[in-house]
Amino acid sequence: MDSPPTGRTGPSPLAALATALARPSPDHTPLFAHASPRWLRYLPYVLALGAVTALLPSSINVLADDYGLNAGLAAGLAVAQSVPLLLAVSRPLPAWWIIGSAHLLTALLLLAGGEPTGSVWPWPATSVVGYCLLMVPLALREPRRTLLAVWLATAAATLTLALLAPDGRFGGDNSLLGITLPGAVLVLGGALRERAEARRLLVEQEHISEAERGRRTLLEERARIARELHDVVAHHMSVIAVQAASAPYRLTGVPADAAEEFTAIAGTARASLAEMRRLLGVLRSEDSGPEKAPQPGVGDLARLVGTVGRAGVDAGLTVSAEAAGPLPPAVDLSAYRIVQEALANVVRHAPGAEALVSLTVEDGRLLVTVANAAPPARVEPLEHPAEGTGHGLVGMRERVRLLDGSLDTGPLPDGGFRVAAALPIDSPEESAE
Repeated sequence: MDSPPTGRTGPSPLAALATALARPSPDHTPLFAHASPRWLRYLPYVLALGAVTALLPSSINVLADDYGLNAGLAAGLAVAQSVPLLLAVSRPLPAWWIIGSAHLLTALLLLAGGEPTGSVWPWPATSVVGYCLLMVPLALREPRRTLLAVWLATAAATLTLALLAPDGRFGGDNSLLGITLPGAVLVLGGALRERAEARRLLVEQEHISEAERGRRTLLEERARIARELHDVVAHHMSVIAVQAASAPYRLTGVPADAAEEFTAIAGTARASLAEMRRLLGVLRSEDSGPEKAPQPGVGDLARLVGTVGRAGVDAGLTVSAEAAGPLPPAVDLSAYRIVQEALANVVRHAPGAEALVSLTVEDGRLLVTVANAAPPARVEPLEHPAEGTGHGLVGMRERVRLLDGSLDTGPLPDGGFRVAAALPIDSPEESAE
């Protein structure tokens, strides 16, 4: 009888640590390569070159004079222990393999052929300094598991060499220092790297949230405009339905075929109204009730300006005779909303400032201009730009785009702000068609 299959288990912890040491980070870009200041991108190489310049002659002197190694051999070991610090800027784990192997080989050569001295064991002072410097780029680049594996390998080699040292051969034991100092650098550097990574992810999430917030704002404004335009279009469709349905009774001598055509037109208009109501139900949010108030227009701007005046903004209104005349419903509503949003921004961001609202007609276009002066000194805005919802300018752009108009917004030289919109007005012939 076959034995039941056993579940697969993952690699042992030691195997996982060994794998971490054999697989360096795939990111080979130098440290600080993406920094904005140019000098910061070159800083790791400058520091590494300075460390090599200081450690190389010091290591040769220490190994030759204090530990009694041959001068040529001491020079070769010193090069292997210090020069790879330049490689550590972009590939710290391969540099650790080179420097760590050089340190281990140095200790074994000292154990085998070095002269009895009073120097410390198992690591010379220059080796400890260079090794701690190596831990900095290693901690800033490699993951936590690799850092743990490096520290465990360092601790195991240090303790083993400390046990192999014959009594009286060396003057002191610095194994504790050789374990704790690299470990402290790894912990500190790893914490800084993880903190920087967390901040980067937070910034990315904020950018994503800002983009989603802008998209949601745009969709909300489009839905709001669609709800308002529904009333405009529904009015025209209702007029068509009523005129078509009553035409056979209002007009005398209407042929039967024409009466049937009028009836079909009235039915189509009523069906279109029903479809528009269903569309409006989709666009309307669940928490908003039906809008029963009539849509405002240019004729309501005087009342709007008075309301803003009570909020502390001294606003003036100028409407030319052509702009006050009958306007297409969509243009009439859009002009009112643009002025409303512009004055609301003045109240929020420049309380106490003077504002001027002007509406004129030029070349078949309704020109809507809202300009405000700089707010009085020592007056804090009620809402900072970073805290605003951004609905105002988004709504203006959408209304202008819907009417195939143009919008110009921007600050004025005196510290104020200006909003200028041009809304095309249909000619009487186009309206009749």
